[in-house]
Amino acid sequence: MSNFLTVTIHVTMVCYGIAMLLALWRALRGPSAQDRVLAVDFLNIVAMMLMLVVGIRYASSTYFEPALLVALLGFVSSTALAKFLLRGEVIE
Repeated sequence: MSNFLTVTIHVTMVCYGIAMLLALWRALRGPSAQDRVLAVDFLNIVAMMLMLVVGIRYASSTYFEPALLVALLGFVSSTALAKFLLRGEVIE
């Protein structure tokens, strides 16, 4: 792996870490429930992207399937939380 790619991957991982900390702060201190749901959804997306970058870093395809599962579960949980906030129930 080239030196430029290694540095880029490390900078990307640091930026994702900072983004996750800021989203966690918003999820804990959000003024409304909608802000918290949006922060948790963003945390899911950044976690998935971080797993993909780690997979690229180690040149391993074992990180891609868990990243797909994180994306799928994040979408389903965000949809359920949005429906709960909108209607007060998840299953009609």
